[in-house]
Amino acid sequence: MLPRLLTRRAAALLTTLALSVAGAVVVDPTPVSAEQGTDSTASHRSDPRKRLGLYVDTTMPAYYVVDGAYRDAIGRYSQAFWLIPEAYDQSQVRQRVIDYTAAAATAGKTPVLTVYGIPGRDCGQYSSNNPLKTAPEYRAWIRQVGSGLVGQHALVVLEPDALPLFSSSVAACPTKPDRWQGMLRYASRKLSESGAWVYLDAGHSKWTPWDDRGSYLKQAGVEYDRGISVNVSNFRPTPSEKTYADKLLGQLRKLGIRGKHYVVDSSRNGYASPPDPDSDRNVLNPTWARLGSPPRLVFDGTFDGTLWVKHPGESDGEVNGGGPSGHWCDMLADRLIDGTSNQTSCPG
Repeated sequence: MLPRLLTRRAAALLTTLALSVAGAVVVDPTPVSAEQGTDSTASHRSDPRKRLGLYVDTTMPAYYVVDGAYRDAIGRYSQAFWLIPEAYDQSQVRQRVIDYTAAAATAGKTPVLTVYGIPGRDCGQYSSNNPLKTAPEYRAWIRQVGSGLVGQHALVVLEPDALPLFSSSVAACPTKPDRWQGMLRYASRKLSESGAWVYLDAGHSKWTPWDDRGSYLKQAGVEYDRGISVNVSNFRPTPSEKTYADKLLGQLRKLGIRGKHYVVDSSRNGYASPPDPDSDRNVLNPTWARLGSPPRLVFDGTFDGTLWVKHPGESDGEVNGGGPSGHWCDMLADRLIDGTSNQTSCPG
């Protein structure tokens, strides 16, 4: 199954998520100052996202916990700000988006957000307590998100795992909502109209079968988006995910949709060869997981770069020593950094 998480930060921010299946890449030592893209053409300089680094939110736990002990390894890197209806309802979410993107603008950086609110999400698992139950409710919430994003030149990862989950059978996803493609299509269009670069989530390379995923992406409005996101909250190696994304973009080209790009979540895919033979199933706080390449926009062909969508150091649930879903845990952060910790479990 594919668990989802909810968490709380000191500033009452909620975040989420842990998907399935293992993977890895070697940790990239690139410093935070090198987050920005490397293409220096005039066309790239015309859009601030092509020249500015990614925004580092200092309210993230990894930045401030234990007197900043995890700041150098984790906290100084950009991590996506999650928008979920439990934290910010229709009356609140627009202002929260404005506040967050304004902070990024003040820092001279590009804001990165994740939208995670579609009805029926997570198929009844850990993040199924969504207050949005109907398509009209979802569209109204999305309109407020889009209103807050206008003119902010943001990056937005749209609805992690929704498309691969909802394109499966009802037996596999009993909470699949009717007309889910229409909801994703509306969100793709409305958020892209705000000027955001929207990456519609497409799962990961081990989430099979995916031979017809391109057609589902088309139905879900990827034509409006910058492109797709892959490996969100997962552990697959970046090279594998780049191959996977390129194949999906190839499917889209055959369907008449061209010019799309992709990003890879590299937050926890830094182990080159997971030692656990059952690693594809052992994906809640796996002991072999390590930090992956730091978030960095590179604009290399269709590959826009890596993001940290999942927050390293936040628990997937009470498995493998983890604490409650989404809560920060020193031990998990230690394991991601170098595989060691003075603790054997997270405090409850």
